[in-house]
Amino acid sequence: MSILEIQNIHKSFGEHKVLNGVSLAVEKGEVIVLLGPSGSGKSTVLRCINGLEPISSGSIILDGETITAPNTKWNKIRQRMGMVFQSYELFSHKSIIENITLAPVVAQKRDIKEVTEQALKLLARVGLTEKQNAYPRQLSGGQKQRVAIIRALCMNPELMLLDEITAALDPEMTREVLDVILDLARDGMTMLIVTHEMAFAAAVADKIAFLDGGVINELSPAKEFFENPKCDRAKKFLDKFKF
Repeated sequence: MSILEIQNIHKSFGEHKVLNGVSLAVEKGEVIVLLGPSGSGKSTVLRCINGLEPISSGSIILDGETITAPNTKWNKIRQRMGMVFQSYELFSHKSIIENITLAPVVAQKRDIKEVTEQALKLLARVGLTEKQNAYPRQLSGGQKQRVAIIRALCMNPELMLLDEITAALDPEMTREVLDVILDLARDGMTMLIVTHEMAFAAAVADKIAFLDGGVINELSPAKEFFENPKCDRAKKFLDKFKF
């Protein structure tokens, strides 16, 4: 059974149609990477799933519940989905441990001791235990992004939505972040990822959904997509990354 179903969603900004009938099913434990040229609608898909952009039509179903219904309580739904952006979104006036524990304690009403123990375990996993009392300004870009991922994980989400999380990082910092995501994939975390990192997409994805013009032109197993893409647009797209 799919944990997430996107059914024929459309999204327009004024006269500009960004999504033109996107449908996608995500199984529990599956990693799907959304690829495609800039402006193809990849990030908009994630933002619609998380309720940051209302859809024009269609439906999105999370674990059997239609979350695009008019009475959706998005504050509750977002607790079930971890979303990480390119820009970290850390509170500059709070320490790293405070950044991570704030939402679980305030939004989920969980015990601060239990949340802190979980946060410290997750920080240890990504090699940032010693940074727990530091502030975001004292961290590198790669460290900030790892903290943003840990903050999302500390909410115990059913799936993770990752939107170009390495776009602002240099190659060394990018490697640090991608290693964390690869570990999550090995652990069976369900993820939808938007990225332009082709090697990472090939390594982490179970499937590739290739978007262009607001539609999914191709949905294939990752190995099949990179070795033998079916549609001409995907072939042209991949040719740009060959040297």
